[in-house]
Amino acid sequence: MDFEEADILLVEDNPTDAELTMRALKRRNLANQVVWVKDGAEALEFIFATGQFAHRDVENFPKLILLDLRMPKVDGLEVLQKIKADERTNRIPVVVLTSSQEDRDIVESYKLGVNSYVSKPVEFDDFIEAVSTLGFYWMLINNPPNSLE
Repeated sequence: MDFEEADILLVEDNPTDAELTMRALKRRNLANQVVWVKDGAEALEFIFATGQFAHRDVENFPKLILLDLRMPKVDGLEVLQKIKADERTNRIPVVVLTSSQEDRDIVESYKLGVNSYVSKPVEFDDFIEAVSTLGFYWMLINNPPNSLE
């Protein structure tokens, strides 16, 4: 995988959920340029081109970030806060994709600037359909600015 060409950054600590998400994106032919990172610390390294991703061009941002909330090292809310607080990254669409349906997580996510909050459906087919629709919308239907500058 060429880390310079990530269209979608998937931030998910659960390998099963990550695999299901990739499968759903494949269904819509959106999985070719997905980079999967396993926790919030890795996500921040990727986004800001530090640590193991220091070789990446920091200006080559993903077009979409799918972000879980409950993760080790750095949780999703902290990742979201850092993305939205930085002038270079604050316009990257971030979709929280999480099992949490707690009001405080939803409210806090929107306060921090999340673009969408989606609770992971429990049923396999519903999960595949939800992620497939999300990917299709954000990558093909939504009209982002030509650049994030």
